[in-house]
Amino acid sequence: MEFLTPPPVRRLTGEESVTEPLGPTRGLPAPPGNGNGNGNGNGSAPASPLVGGRRRIASTPLAIDRMQAEALSVAYGRKPAVDSVSLPIRQGEVLALIGPSGCGKTTLLRSLNRLTELNKDVSQSGRITLDEVDIATLDPTALRRRVTMVFQQPNPFPMSVFDNVAYVLREQAARRPKRAALRGAVRDALARAGLLDELGDDLDHPALRLSGGQQQRLCIARALAADPEVLLLDEPCSALDPQSTQVIEDLIVRLREDVAVVIVTHNLQQAYRVADYVAFMYLGRLVEYGTAGQLFRTAREQRTREYVRGEFG
Repeated sequence: MEFLTPPPVRRLTGEESVTEPLGPTRGLPAPPGNGNGNGNGNGSAPASPLVGGRRRIASTPLAIDRMQAEALSVAYGRKPAVDSVSLPIRQGEVLALIGPSGCGKTTLLRSLNRLTELNKDVSQSGRITLDEVDIATLDPTALRRRVTMVFQQPNPFPMSVFDNVAYVLREQAARRPKRAALRGAVRDALARAGLLDELGDDLDHPALRLSGGQQQRLCIARALAADPEVLLLDEPCSALDPQSTQVIEDLIVRLREDVAVVIVTHNLQQAYRVADYVAFMYLGRLVEYGTAGQLFRTAREQRTREYVRGEFG
């Protein structure tokens, strides 16, 4: 499969952030919606805390290749889920996987850190590499530290904020480090997830008493504590309110400077807002891959155009 040349990486840096309106005035058919941003409705652009706009960020150095899926196929028993998909995953970019339910995007995501192997009936062919090394040759636990995942529902451990993040650091250490030795790394992970300023010095706050959006950012901080190269996000905002969604979307855009980010989302507006590249999947196959602007404005494939206009899915 021929891949497009990546554009300059963009960053969100406060005053540089601007938005482009969606809709025919920009040459983009407005994704249908009924105000909830799910891409299914009456043809009007859905309401959004970001006014349906796309973030445009000042250009910075080019992206770095991290992972590559090469002719990847995955099946559960006799049921194919992913069919010969090839994709690049780059640090400095956000890649969004979109498509209707059951199209294989979550299976593809879970394949990137070998979570699909936990299903006894799964079979797989093709290859996935991380820094040009076949991930099939890597220890699964070590791989999942380098390619971490945040799930749809926030799942903090029933312990303090500090211990949630420190758990990962303690698991990685040869000998159990003391709390004082972990404090700097814990605070750094919380700061990267945009949570430290809200908590201040109250790191003993029970994690389960945080708001839903804060719990999800705590889970992101816990994933970042492992210092991964790739961050996988499986519909991370689907259970959150619009304000929390905006905070996490801003976070996603900032994080791509340090890690490659792959997000599965059913929210077409969200994919347009945060992604540099978008992969549209249908019935297990990769229908189209391109920049977010190209795929949403001038998609090459008719099936893609129908999906982003809300004609099915």
